[in-house]
Amino acid sequence: MSAESITLLVIAGIVGLYMAWNIGANDLANAMASAVGAKAITVKQAVVIAAVLNFVGAAFIGAHVTETLRKGIIDQAVFGGDHIKMALALLAALFSASLWVFVATVFSMPVSTTHSIVGSLLGVGLLLGGAAAVKWWTVVAVVASWIISPFLASILGFGLFRIIQRRIMFAKKALHMGLRLSPYFVGLAFFIIGLSFALKTPLGKSLGLGMGWSVVASALLGVVLGGASYLLLRRLVLVRRLRGVEELFRGLQIGTSSFVALSHGANDVANALGPLAGIFFAITSHSLSAKVPVPLWMLAVGGLGIGLGTLVMGRGVMTTLGERITVLTNTRGFSVDFAAAATVLLASKLGMPVSTTHAAVGGIVGVGLAGGLEAVDFRVIFKIILYWVITVPVAAVTSIIIYMILRIFF
Repeated sequence: MSAESITLLVIAGIVGLYMAWNIGANDLANAMASAVGAKAITVKQAVVIAAVLNFVGAAFIGAHVTETLRKGIIDQAVFGGDHIKMALALLAALFSASLWVFVATVFSMPVSTTHSIVGSLLGVGLLLGGAAAVKWWTVVAVVASWIISPFLASILGFGLFRIIQRRIMFAKKALHMGLRLSPYFVGLAFFIIGLSFALKTPLGKSLGLGMGWSVVASALLGVVLGGASYLLLRRLVLVRRLRGVEELFRGLQIGTSSFVALSHGANDVANALGPLAGIFFAITSHSLSAKVPVPLWMLAVGGLGIGLGTLVMGRGVMTTLGERITVLTNTRGFSVDFAAAATVLLASKLGMPVSTTHAAVGGIVGVGLAGGLEAVDFRVIFKIILYWVITVPVAAVTSIIIYMILRIFF
């Protein structure tokens, strides 16, 4: 292998780790924001839990085969069979997305790392092949997801929290009703969690259960854990004398947030490792491929980078989502997590490039609106939306500049 190839591999490894770091600092922070905002756990506890579960998700549940060109945004033919050109394009896209996510994190703004990668690939695609090289329907789908996924999550979050309010919190014997009905909410939550693992995570897909058996297995999981939760909660009420409904939902809130963190590691680590694996494959094999193998050590390094990013820089985005948009409680936080998980599952099965970030923000707005318009700080929301809108064009322009610089040296 030439010195130039080795240098390119080293740079790619550093940039890939940098991207993983930024995913942890920004994207993973979404997973625990509602739990932190609801005071179910502290920020320190949240970043440790998120970092550990994300590492486990990435290393042991993450995909061992990943797409080199995320979401198929550009046609591989633009590289003309030149593996170095493809490696440089992927490196430019990876570095561009990393820089944008880092900038957003510094300002404590939640952005989509998936859409940052899409925007970056769009930029190099336009540079190398012009408008004809870009799959514009994918771009349209990305833009549509900015609207559809937050809107859907808002409706689900609003609806679920309203049900909890009317059936439990506004009841004459609120704690009694909470103990009676919370197992149904537990069962429903784990039904969604089970379906998400079976249909969305690489490990679940490898089991090949199919839609029918996945629904059956997830329903069984929900029934069993819902029943178990009743016995556990009943004991907690008798032994620890829980003082209210919010305490009943505290454990469930932590559980749903932990699932989001684990699922994030299993699915979104590909944002860092997809282009990185493509670069390594292109340089070492001197060929191009739409899908490439991802070794376990790369998954582990990606998970470690994401975990460290959460530990060091995750506090800012957590605070924005958990505290600055609306006031969250454990019942509200559970509604947010449920809405986000259900939205991501539904949208992914419909083939939409949905972002967990957008779904989480939508869920928070939905439960906030249950308390009236004045309960939501729309100034923060408008600022977040602005960052979403400029993600793709900023990432695209930056990737073009980076690619042109790389071509000077390679």
